[in-house]
Amino acid sequence: MVCGSPLGRRRRRRRRSPASASAFSIKAMAPRLQLEKAAWRWAETVRPEEVSQEHIETAYRIWLEPCIRGVCRRNCRGNPNCLVGIGEHIWLGEIDENSFHNIDDPNCERRKKNSFVGLTNLGATCYVNTFLQVWFLNLELRQALYLCPSTRSDYTRGDGVHGEKDYEPQTICEHLQYLFALLQNSNRRYIDPSGFVKALGLDTGQQQDAQEFSKLFMSLLEDTLSKQKNPDVRNIVQQQFCGEYAYVTVCNQCGRESKLLSKFYELELNIQGHKQLTDCISEFLKEEKLEGDNRYFCENCQSKQNATRKIRLLSLPCTLNLQLMRFVFDRQTGHKKKLNAYIGFSESLDMEPYVEHKGGSFVYELSAVLIHRGVSAYSGHYIAHVKDPQSGEWYKFNDEDIEKMEGKKLQLGIEEDLAEPSKSQTRKPKCGKGTHCSRNAYMLVYRLQTQEKNHTVVQVPAFLQELVDRDNSKFEEWCVEMAEMRRQSVDKGKAKHEEVKELYQRLPAGTEAYEFVSLEWLQKWLDESTPTKPIDNHACLCSHDKLHPDKISIMKRISEYAADIFYSRYGGGPRLTVKALCKDCVVERCRVLRLKSQLNEDYKTVNNLLKTTMKGNDGFWVGKSSLRSWRQLALEQLDEQDGEAEQSNGKINGSPFNKDESKEEKKEEEEELNFNEDILCPHGGLSISENERRLFSQEAWSKLRQYFPKAPEFPSYKECCSQCKILEREGEENEALHKMIANEQKASLPNLFQDKNRPCLSNWPEDTDTLYIVSHFFLDEWRKFVRKPARSTPVSSIGNSALLCPHGGLMFTFPSLTKEDSKLIALIWPSEWQMIQKLFVVDKVIKITRIEVGGVNPSEVQYISDPDLCPDCREGLLCQQQRDLREYTQATIYVHKVVDNKKVMKDSAPELNVSSSETEEDKEEAKPDGEKDPDFNQSNGGTKRQKTSQQGYVAYQKQVIRRSTRHRKVRGEKALLVSANQTLKELKIQIMHAFSVAPFDQNLSIDGKILNDDRATLGALGVIPESVILLKADEPIADYAAMDDVMQVCMPEEGFKGTGLLGH
Repeated sequence: MVCGSPLGRRRRRRRRSPASASAFSIKAMAPRLQLEKAAWRWAETVRPEEVSQEHIETAYRIWLEPCIRGVCRRNCRGNPNCLVGIGEHIWLGEIDENSFHNIDDPNCERRKKNSFVGLTNLGATCYVNTFLQVWFLNLELRQALYLCPSTRSDYTRGDGVHGEKDYEPQTICEHLQYLFALLQNSNRRYIDPSGFVKALGLDTGQQQDAQEFSKLFMSLLEDTLSKQKNPDVRNIVQQQFCGEYAYVTVCNQCGRESKLLSKFYELELNIQGHKQLTDCISEFLKEEKLEGDNRYFCENCQSKQNATRKIRLLSLPCTLNLQLMRFVFDRQTGHKKKLNAYIGFSESLDMEPYVEHKGGSFVYELSAVLIHRGVSAYSGHYIAHVKDPQSGEWYKFNDEDIEKMEGKKLQLGIEEDLAEPSKSQTRKPKCGKGTHCSRNAYMLVYRLQTQEKNHTVVQVPAFLQELVDRDNSKFEEWCVEMAEMRRQSVDKGKAKHEEVKELYQRLPAGTEAYEFVSLEWLQKWLDESTPTKPIDNHACLCSHDKLHPDKISIMKRISEYAADIFYSRYGGGPRLTVKALCKDCVVERCRVLRLKSQLNEDYKTVNNLLKTTMKGNDGFWVGKSSLRSWRQLALEQLDEQDGEAEQSNGKINGSPFNKDESKEEKKEEEEELNFNEDILCPHGGLSISENERRLFSQEAWSKLRQYFPKAPEFPSYKECCSQCKILEREGEENEALHKMIANEQKASLPNLFQDKNRPCLSNWPEDTDTLYIVSHFFLDEWRKFVRKPARSTPVSSIGNSALLCPHGGLMFTFPSLTKEDSKLIALIWPSEWQMIQKLFVVDKVIKITRIEVGGVNPSEVQYISDPDLCPDCREGLLCQQQRDLREYTQATIYVHKVVDNKKVMKDSAPELNVSSSETEEDKEEAKPDGEKDPDFNQSNGGTKRQKTSQQGYVAYQKQVIRRSTRHRKVRGEKALLVSANQTLKELKIQIMHAFSVAPFDQNLSIDGKILNDDRATLGALGVIPESVILLKADEPIADYAAMDDVMQVCMPEEGFKGTGLLGH
C-alpha cells in the first residue's frame, strides 16, 4: 500500500506551488509509478531554463505526505517520507529478552538426569552409532574393556593426567574405552565419536552395510583382545557372542555321519517367504537332500551316495545376535535390494527345541532391535531400540537424540509407518501381547534369561574418569562462555531497543531541516541480526557529487536531529542535506522528458521532410543506416538514465548490481556505432562510399541535432577523406598486381593447385628417386591466395623451417609420414620444385631420396631424408602429443547409443570415424605392408644433440592443422564436454542425464576396449578429444522407485576395503 496526500491536509502545508499542487492531484495510496509520473508532470509545461527550486523539490518528492502506521502496511518505495515497514515493528512495544540473541541455551546441550548420552552422526555413520550403543549396554563387554590396560603410560603420572596436551587414544581398545567412559559419565547430551571412526579408517560420507560392519569389528576386537593376559578380557567376545554348530551330513546308504564343527557370532536368517522369526530359524536348521548331481561322496561307501545335510546347534552364547537378511542380491539388476516384508518376533524366545543337547536353560529375552529406515539398500537411516539391562526400560537411540519409551515397553512406532515404493501397500499384521512385527528390523539381539536381576555396577577406571572429568570441565566452561555471550547479546539488544524507540519517533523530518539516508542502511540499522555499519551514500550520488534524482526511490528523508545522532554514532557519509538536491540533473531530466514527448512528432516531421525535394545542394550528409534507426537510437539515448536508475535499484530488489557485467555492457555499447558514425572513416573524416549516405536539408538536420548533439556533422561541401582516397587507389593497384601474380603461379603449378597427379610415399613413383616436402599450411595459404587474390596477400616463403626442430633436424619418420603425419606435409615433384624455387623464398630444403641397397636383390630400397631425423626432438614431440591428449579440459567427445545390439563398425558407419568435412586428400593414405621400414635410414650425423623444448613445433602444428576435423554427429549420438581428470563414474552420470540410462545399465566401449573401471580417469582410459564411445544399454529394472540413490548404486561396492576393519 502506498499513501499519497489526503486532501484535508493541504491547509497545513506551508510551502506549496502550482507545480507541486498538480503533482499531488493523485489518488491516495497511489502506486510507485504514479508517484514517479506525478513528481515530473510539471516538465510537460516547463522548459529546462525555467526550472525553479520548487520544481526541484517536487522532483525529489520533498513534500509528499508521510505514511501512517496501521494504514500503510508496507514501505512505499516511491515516497521518501514513508518510514513505515522498514523493520521498526520488531522494536516498538515490549520485547522478550530471548529475541535479543540467536544463541541457544547451553543447558539444552546438557545431559538430562537418568538418561543416556547420544552420538553425533558424522555424515553417514548412523550404522556405527547404533552398534556402539548396543555394545555399550552390554555390561559384561563394557566391564572387560575397562579392565584392558592402557598403553599410554607416558601420558599418566602419579598425580593424574597431564594438563598440557589432549589425550589421544592409540589403539581400538583405547578408543572404545574412552568412548564408553564418556557415554557413561559425560555431562554432555551427546558426544563426538570421530576419533573412533577415524581410527577405523571409515568414510564418514559413505553408507555401509551395518551387518558386515558388526561382523568385521567383532573379529577385529576379538583379535585385539586375544593378546591380553587377563582371561576375563581375552575371552570376553567368545563368552558373550560365540556359539557353535555343526554341519552334519548323513549317508542314506550306510548311515555314516560326517560332522564339520564351526563357530558363529550371529545366525544369518533368510526372511524371504516367512512371516515369523521361528519359521526363519526352522528353515536355517532344515534338512537338505543331496541327490542327483549334488550327491555326497561317502568315504565309507567309497562312492557318491544320496545323503541329507543339516545344521545342528551345539551351544548358544549369552548374547544371541540374529541377522535378518533384508539386504539380498538381485540377479536381475546385479545389485543389492531390500526386502520390506513384515517379520514377527516375540520378546521371549525359547531356543531349546533347536538345540541338540537339551541340558540347561535356553530361554532368551529381547534386548535390542536394530532398525533400517528406508526402502533402498543403498540409503536410509539406522536407529536402535535397546533395553537398559539394569532398569528394564526401553530407549530409542537415534544418533544425538535418545527417547525413553513409556511403560517399559518396546514401541517401534514410526519406523513401521514409512511409505512403500509399490502401490499395493502391505498391511501390518496384528501382534499379540509380547510380540512385535517389523519390516525394517535387520538385527535382533537376545540375552540369555537369568533368574536373578542384573545388579552389575560397572565402575569407570580412575584414569578414564579423570579424562571424563576433564572433558566435563571443558563443557562447563563452554556453558559459562555461551551464557555470558547470551547476557551480552541481551544487554546490547536492550540498548538498541531504547535507541530505536527514541530515534524512530524523531525520524520524520516534517517541515524542519532534513537529510537523506539510504533505505538499505535504515533497514540494516533496524536488523538485529547484523551489526550496523557506517552510512555510505556514495552509490546514490550523481556525476555532480549530489543526490541523483533517480535514486530517490531507495532513499529516505529524515530529520537533521536523527541524522546528527546517526553520523555521530556510526560515522560515514557524505551527508546529503538540502544542498545535495542537484539542479543540473533535474534540468537534464526535464530536457530528456520533453524530448521524449515530442519524439513522435519530430519523427513524422523528419519523414515528411525526406519526401520533399531539396532545393539546391546545401544540406548535411547523413548515413543511411543511421537514418533508418535514428528513432530507436534516440529512444535508447533518452532511456539511458532510466537504465542507470534500474541498476541502482537492483540491490534492493535482491539482485545485486555486478560491476564487471556493467563494464562489459558499456564496452559493447561503445563498440556499437552512434548516430552518423556509419559514414565516419577510420581517420575521422567523411567516408568515400557515396552509396552509404544521403543529403539532408538544414531543417531536418536541426531536428536530429536536438537528439544527437555530439553526432559528427558533415556539410554538403565537405570533401571526402584524402587519406582514404589515396588508400583506395593503392588498393586498386595492389589488387591488379595480386591477380597477375596469382594467374602466373597458377599457370606455373597447375597440378599442385588442382591437387592432381600427386606422388605418394606408400606407393613410390617409379619415374623419380627424389621427392621434396613443403608444409600443408603453406599449400593451403597459397591455394587460398590463388583462388581469391583480391582478399588475400601473396605467399612469399614456403616456411619449411617450421617442420624442423631447433637443431635443424627433421621431426618425422618415414612411417609417420605415410600415416598420421601425412596431413602436415605435401609432396612435390622435382619439376615442381624447380618452379617453386623461382616463385617463392625457400628457407629450408627438405627432400626424401630413394636408393637401392645391394647388387644381388635390387628390389630392396632405402629411404633417406635430408635433413636427417633428430631422435631426441622426435621423442620429445611424441611425449608432448601424448601429454596433450591426457591433460585436456572441457573437450568434446561423442557417445553413440547402439540399438538392437548392432555394432557400429568403421565399414558400416564410416561417418563415426571420418569427418564429413574432409576432402579425399585429407584422409589417411593406405597403410604400407610393413608398419616399420628398417630401410628408412635417418641418422643424426653421429653427434649427440642436446634435448630442447618442442614448444615451437607444437605451436606450429596447432597452427598448421587448419582443416576442419569436426566430428559430424549421427542419429543416436550426443556430444558431451569432459576433462581428462574426471572419472568414468562421472562420465556415466553425464550419460545418464543425456540418454536416461542408469549407470549400472551402461556398457561402454571405445575402439573395441570395454570401459569398466569406474575409478579410472578418462585420460588413463585412452579417451581423447573427439573420441566416439559406444553405449549399449541393458534392460532397465522394473522398479526404479526402490533405487532412491542411483549415484550410490552406479559404483561397484567396495565395502570396508582399505579400512582398519580389514587390518589396513
